Amino acid sequence: MSLSDNDASTTQRRTMRPHRSVGAGHVPACLVVLQGQRLGQRIDLADEGLIIGRSPEADFQILERSVSREHCRISREPAGYRIKDLDSTNKTFLNDQPIIEAELKDGDHIAVGSCVLKFMDRSSVEARYHEEIYQLATADPLTDLYNRRQFIELIEKELARAANHKRPLTLLIIDLDHFKPINDQFGHPTGDAVLKKVALVLRGHAREEFITARIGGEEFAVVLPEHDVAQAAAFAESLREAIATLDLAIPNGPSRVTVSIGVAAWQRGMLITGDLMRAADQQLYRAKQGGRNTVRWNGI
Repeated sequence: MSLSDNDASTTQRRTMRPHRSVGAGHVPACLVVLQGQRLGQRIDLADEGLIIGRSPEADFQILERSVSREHCRISREPAGYRIKDLDSTNKTFLNDQPIIEAELKDGDHIAVGSCVLKFMDRSSVEARYHEEIYQLATADPLTDLYNRRQFIELIEKELARAANHKRPLTLLIIDLDHFKPINDQFGHPTGDAVLKKVALVLRGHAREEFITARIGGEEFAVVLPEHDVAQAAAFAESLREAIATLDLAIPNGPSRVTVSIGVAAWQRGMLITGDLMRAADQQLYRAKQGGRNTVRWNGI
């Protein structure tokens, strides 16, 4: 059967165990899809275990050529659940490390191809599942910053407040320099590791009231309420310097990375979010044209 023979609904009906009500004394462990097709789907783990792979006969089917027909197995044992790689071509990863066999612990991340699954044990699984769905709706799964959808929702609220109360509001758009060559030379897992490192710097520098998000592949944004353009530009420069001097410490990867940053302030006449984002994008373009690893804003 070719990949084109499967539509998404047919695949889901055939391969997904439905979420089912269980008695209070028998709450199963489960997997939640954090990344990939069927984002947010919950898969209860029955006593007989689960096989993950590309085969139509797999309990959880992932239609990717990088995934083996029977890629890995999760089995129930008296002490808990274990995961075993089934001699897959591209390996099974547990918390970013390739494994042959390992015990599963609450919160573990399992990566098979581009699909990432989170293992949840039996404790408070119902409440935690719903919390996980909320996180999926608002957070970028790679960096744990706000995702683009949540960013748009939050910046629109801040823009309305700034307009109503005539208060300053500034937006930074941050783009990694020469990111495509990193993916091409070192591979996408290394590129993901770089994005995580940059996100940690953003999170460490941002104040609690700032809105920090990943809004594209290698593009981030920070909203600074109550900051004029000069204050925001100073903050942007501190970010640029912190990232440029960061030792990435990624095995077999780049040691340094730089960013270009565009800064724009909300001004009277900006009616929608897109107006402010376009203004910040224009300044980002100037930073790129000016040689990268720099900050540009109106007036400089």
